[in-house]
Amino acid sequence: MDTFTPIQSTIGGLLIGVASLLIVYFQARIAGISGIVGALLQPQPGDRAWRIAFVVGLLGTGALLASTQPQLFGAAVVRGPWLALAGLLVGFGARLGNGCTSGHGVCGISRMSPRSLAATGTFMGFGAAAAILTAKLIGG
Repeated sequence: MDTFTPIQSTIGGLLIGVASLLIVYFQARIAGISGIVGALLQPQPGDRAWRIAFVVGLLGTGALLASTQPQLFGAAVVRGPWLALAGLLVGFGARLGNGCTSGHGVCGISRMSPRSLAATGTFMGFGAAAAILTAKLIGG
């Protein structure tokens, strides 16, 4: 991290909070990415459109930002097989923890869920350990 951006970070956090609130209010659902995407694989009748719109919004916004302001994205730290392994481990961890950082960290903690507090602490601890280990192994 080269720069400190408190205003942009605050705005981003507020947008995530508002989006999570809107999904709870209008859909009575938790805005957990792994749950939203996972349910697309086994859809229930009448439950697909909002999930597809959510995923398209995530991917589309990222693609739009990457194409208009590529300087905001740093170079990938790892490539190829390591990236695939990391993705599989994240997916396995989200399944094992019954949710991901968005579901537990944003929505669960805001609902004062003890399970979400424990899950988020675990995610953050292992994420920090993985970052330190990766930096030592790869020399980042």
